[in-house]
Amino acid sequence: MSGGPALLARSPLARLPDRALKLALTGLAALILALIVYFFVRLVGEAHPAFAHEGVFGFAFNNNWNVSAGRFGALPLLLGTLITSGLALLFGVPIAVATALYAAELAPLRIRSALAVLVELLAAVPSVVYGLWGIFFLAPKLQGSEQWIANRLSFVPFIGGGAVTIPNYFIGGLILAIMILPIVSAISREVIATVPSDHREAALGLGATRWEMIRIAVLPYCRAGIVGAAMLGLGRAIGETIAVTIVIGDAPQLGSHLFGQGYSLAAVIANEFGEAQGLHRSALFAAGLVLFVLTLLVNAVARVLVSRASRGRAEPTPAGVSAGGPQTLSGAAA
Repeated sequence: MSGGPALLARSPLARLPDRALKLALTGLAALILALIVYFFVRLVGEAHPAFAHEGVFGFAFNNNWNVSAGRFGALPLLLGTLITSGLALLFGVPIAVATALYAAELAPLRIRSALAVLVELLAAVPSVVYGLWGIFFLAPKLQGSEQWIANRLSFVPFIGGGAVTIPNYFIGGLILAIMILPIVSAISREVIATVPSDHREAALGLGATRWEMIRIAVLPYCRAGIVGAAMLGLGRAIGETIAVTIVIGDAPQLGSHLFGQGYSLAAVIANEFGEAQGLHRSALFAAGLVLFVLTLLVNAVARVLVSRASRGRAEPTPAGVSAGGPQTLSGAAA
């Protein structure tokens, strides 16, 4: 034959770059895992005095963070983190997914790229800018509306009743929702772009409208990716520090309602670590450890949810569409 040597006949030296690349990537992956283990072990070591003083469960679930009295119960901080992150998911994910659907399915072709760039530019805004904008502009503008909601829903625990303060949990969750929007939207848009065109054409060919096509053919296929995007946004919201520190307040006790001041794990570390000493410093490391474990739990739950969503997704083949689609689509068209 006139060509070069066959692939299987190449010398081991010719395969050396492949082996070197494999070893390098394996080493980098192992280094990342070792770094995570090192962070965990170091945090445990630094947090040991606080855990010995309060107990592990006492630290995590006591409602008493009083530095002057030497008492460190992180429950208000933990709940503040969960409340603001939950609000971020509640407000941010539906808007992000709707934005991704519009950019991928409904927007005119000439503006799709510009719209995607504009949404992604939100990620380039520094978190301190979001925090200052939230505390000086957004919070005063929404204070009247928040008070109206608190008065009208006074019978609902934690949401209604009480006087609205600036800052508060609600503003913190709203700012985090804006901050996670570009991440969730970008990932959702990329996932939506992977939907086979056969699925869309089958739905439209059976008489479905654009919305029915999205609901029946696009969203079920993208469910796993959208869940993963939402969990990634949740991890971003849990770990945010500067913006939350500005807009949530610095009240280390459980807030009586949604529009009152609170605290978060990241915010207390940012506010107090510079002046912390002794047991107080150890307690802040313990708060960082709780935040670290919480992030790991969120990632584990994300893996489970994505796995379940993937198992529930229809096979991306024309046979799968024809097997499960016509009955549903014909019913929707009818």
